[in-house]
Amino acid sequence: MKRALVVALLALAIILTAYFFNQYWTHRYDPLIARQATIYRIDPDLVWSIIYEETYFSPWKTGKDSEIGLMQVTPTVGREWATETGMREFERQMVNDPQSILRDPEHNIQIGCWYLEKIREQFQDIPDAESRMVAAYNAGPSRAVEWSRVGENDKPLTASEFISRIDIPSTKAYVISVMQRYRDVKNAKSQGATSRDNPAPLNR
Repeated sequence: MKRALVVALLALAIILTAYFFNQYWTHRYDPLIARQATIYRIDPDLVWSIIYEETYFSPWKTGKDSEIGLMQVTPTVGREWATETGMREFERQMVNDPQSILRDPEHNIQIGCWYLEKIREQFQDIPDAESRMVAAYNAGPSRAVEWSRVGENDKPLTASEFISRIDIPSTKAYVISVMQRYRDVKNAKSQGATSRDNPAPLNR
C-alpha cells in the first residue's frame, strides 16, 4: 500500500513538473510578443499560435529553406525589414550576418510581426483575414491572394472555403493547425473572463 502511494505521488510530481515547465516554456516570450504585436497591430494570440507551430518557442531552430529563429524568418524578409527601417547598421548585419539578428528573440518577433502587418494590408477588408494571413506567412502572399480570389460580384470566401482551396497539403495542414490553436486560445481566454465576470453564486 505504501509503495503504491509513493509511486502515485511520484507520478503526480512528474505530471505537475511537466505541466509547469510547459507553461513556462510556451509563455516565457509573452511580453515580447505583446510588445511587438501591439506596435504592428497584430493580435498577440495569433503571433503566439504561429510561433507554437513554427518552432515550439525554440529560438535556435533553422528551417530547410534557411528560415531562422522563433518565427522562422528568412534572411530575405529580414533584409526587407532592415531596408524599411532605414538603419544602416541593421542593413549591414542582415547582409553580412543575418543569423545574429534573426536568432535574437525580440528582433525575430519584431520582424515576424512587421511581415504579418504587411500581409494583413492585402486582406484587411476581407472577413476571416487571419486564415489568409497564416497561409501567406507559410506559402507566400501571392499564393494566398490567388487562393482567396473570387469573381467581381461574388462574396468573399469564408475561412473554411478559403482553406479548402489551398492546394499545398503542408500549407493546408499548417493553416488548420495554427487556426485551431488560435481559436483554442481565444476560447480559453473568453471562458476565463466569463467565469471571472460571472462568478458562481455562493451557497447560502
